[in-house]
Amino acid sequence: MRAVRRSGGNRGKTTLPLRRRSGDPMREFDRLPEPLRAWAREAILPWRPRSVRRAFERALGQTGDPALALAELDRIEARLIARDAPRIWGAGHPFSPGPR
Repeated sequence: MRAVRRSGGNRGKTTLPLRRRSGDPMREFDRLPEPLRAWAREAILPWRPRSVRRAFERALGQTGDPALALAELDRIEARLIARDAPRIWGAGHPFSPGPR
């Protein structure tokens, strides 16, 4: 019996760009502080540990507050999903901008 290959791996349907990883993503994940690991585990999108850290550090630099920086990660993710949702799931998706 021949195995069926799914295109796109475990990323699901998305128009977000695919980037090749360098290094060991699990090791990078393990090096994240616990609040960032917790956030990444609950994230809707498959964030790279390096991206989570970079976005958090940028937000922390702007706000000076770790809780506000985590809230900024939520806003960034919601913006990315809103950009992708209409193309993938249609205008009626809860994350789609505009009237429903």
